[in-house]
Amino acid sequence: MEDLGAPVSYLTLAEGAPVYASDGQKVGKVTRVMADLGVDVFEGIVLETGILPPSHRFVDAEQIAELRERGVVLAVDSHLVESLPKHRT
Repeated sequence: MEDLGAPVSYLTLAEGAPVYASDGQKVGKVTRVMADLGVDVFEGIVLETGILPPSHRFVDAEQIAELRERGVVLAVDSHLVESLPKHRT
């Protein structure tokens, strides 16, 4: 896994940032940050998987280990990514 930089807030997490599973495998990219800004609660991210055709999965905040300047690290391994709930964009 590449150097993802310093930890960041969900408020600065960029769409398109790469997402890595806990085993270091790149599993897709961030397509949306889910939050309730009115009460400052981070809910999770929508992940576009690299599997063809791409699918969108919701990753709950509790399933995210790290938010970094240049990417996200999940708390689940790559084998569990496809079992995350589907999300319609």
